[in-house]
Amino acid sequence: MKKLDWYILRQYLTTFLFSLILFAFITIAVDASEKAEDFIKSQLSFWEIAREYYSGFIPHIISLLFPIFVLISVVFFTSRLATRNEIIAMLSTGMSLKRILLPYWIGSLMLALGLGLSNHYLIPIANKIRTTFESKYVDMGSIGKGSQYITNLHLRIDSFTYAGIRNYDTVSKTGQGFYLQRVRNQKVEYNLRSETFAWDTTKKQWRLDLAIERKINGLREDVALLPNYYIKLGYQPYDIAADEYKKDRLKTPELIRLINKEERRGSEGVNALKFERYRRDAYAVAVIIMTMIAAILASRKIRGGSGLHLALAFIIGVSFIMCDKFSMVFSTKGNFPPIVAAWFPNFLFGILAVYLYRRSPK
Repeated sequence: MKKLDWYILRQYLTTFLFSLILFAFITIAVDASEKAEDFIKSQLSFWEIAREYYSGFIPHIISLLFPIFVLISVVFFTSRLATRNEIIAMLSTGMSLKRILLPYWIGSLMLALGLGLSNHYLIPIANKIRTTFESKYVDMGSIGKGSQYITNLHLRIDSFTYAGIRNYDTVSKTGQGFYLQRVRNQKVEYNLRSETFAWDTTKKQWRLDLAIERKINGLREDVALLPNYYIKLGYQPYDIAADEYKKDRLKTPELIRLINKEERRGSEGVNALKFERYRRDAYAVAVIIMTMIAAILASRKIRGGSGLHLALAFIIGVSFIMCDKFSMVFSTKGNFPPIVAAWFPNFLFGILAVYLYRRSPK
């Protein structure tokens, strides 16, 4: 790298750091205004809120908007270089646009690597802090006394055994309408039912009250009444409880193990877990794509100057976020493959980067 490369790289990193701090304060101000009532109800001091919530919220929002911060910061300082005719001076000396983009590549690779590692190992730790506070003081307050009920839940124990629950209370860890049946060769060979059941914290098993057990062998059927029957399902209360934050709290190795576990069970929410897994890598690569789009877009000196470049950057950034959200919905609620959904915004905006590069003066 030459002196000019170090100059561009330094401008890249310092402008990005400045924009990161600026937008972080803006998002904190907006979030604080939305949650002011919840903060008052929690009766926590300013430092307790900062420690128990914002220490996790700030890394979360930064990772979520990281590619957009990169896009805006690169457009801002590159547009200034173009306005001062520095880009034109570089091209007039015989440097190609590809050579000028070298420090941009290096800077984006550094930031992408940092974001990727953070998404896999550091952001889940921050999400534990953030989601614990939100579930305790924000979300649960709207439910009432912290209770949560699940209805009509179906579970897959193994390849032949299935279970179902009519009602389940995640707080008391009790429920009604439990059944379990084993099917082989399209015939039911075992059935177990109980009107009420509960989790036994001592034995770490589920206790069925007045369970009725049926063993079916051809035309023969053995029926038994079991007053207190203990059973291991492979599911604990934590697995049954509907925790929308679970995927955000897990580091990537733990998330992969959870995906494999839920696939074996045939769970319906596997796509959401897979999308989160692939999104962590896709967002890191998005940093490189956004850097190239911003650098190529802002390298041309136009009459509108930095204002027009920044306006285009905001439009591109909002479009990227909307594309990412639509992909997530189509993946988790539809049949869109999670890996395709997670990488689709990168593919789409990668095409835009190639188009801008081919149209730019070399």
